[in-house]
Amino acid sequence: MSLVVSELFGPTFQGEGPSLGRRAGFVRLGRCDLECAWCDTPYTWDWARYDPAAELTSRGVDDVLTDIVAMDVPMLVVTGGEPLLQQRGLVELVGGAKARGMRVEVETNGMHEPVPALVDLVDQWNVSPKLANSGMPEARRLRPLVLSAFDATGNAVFKFVATSPADLDEIASLVDAAGLHNIWVMPEGVDAATLMARAEELAEAVAARGWNLTTRLHILIWGDRRGV
Repeated sequence: MSLVVSELFGPTFQGEGPSLGRRAGFVRLGRCDLECAWCDTPYTWDWARYDPAAELTSRGVDDVLTDIVAMDVPMLVVTGGEPLLQQRGLVELVGGAKARGMRVEVETNGMHEPVPALVDLVDQWNVSPKLANSGMPEARRLRPLVLSAFDATGNAVFKFVATSPADLDEIASLVDAAGLHNIWVMPEGVDAATLMARAEELAEAVAARGWNLTTRLHILIWGDRRGV
């Protein structure tokens, strides 16, 4: 079994959401079915700007696991791109990581319902539905029934990228429509100054709605550098 991989890196830290600061190794898978205007990993899918032959590699799952184990980390984060475009290989990867005693988090755009075998293995789904600020039409970026299915697993968190407090009403509408819980708001930004300015602007309104706020730890430490 193989996976289309963009990059592996670690040991590092989970930079976003409720596991922020936890030591982890990352597998970034290639390809995505969305084209978000502010995407910070366009090298996984934007072939108008990047060369897929240079950016992506087909790797055996056992080979990927060997590299992750060598990082000596307690947690694997699978990100993308969009990992759930490769569910067959992902089941094998996550199963192998769990067999080695690792916690596993999978980051997804919420457009694809996971197969039952994967649901049984993943410790936490970091689901990031896209808002209008992504530049994508709603029909291409939102599937409320899929989001509800993630919520029903009982181990999903929903992380929304916000550019200003004006985005919070849109988040609230989607949360109500899909019946979502465990809501996190993350300011958009790929430099520390932008990130912190937007976090400050969002903080009071996010707290007032009873939601959670996350920063992007890796941006604060390393900026917009790949592989950390």
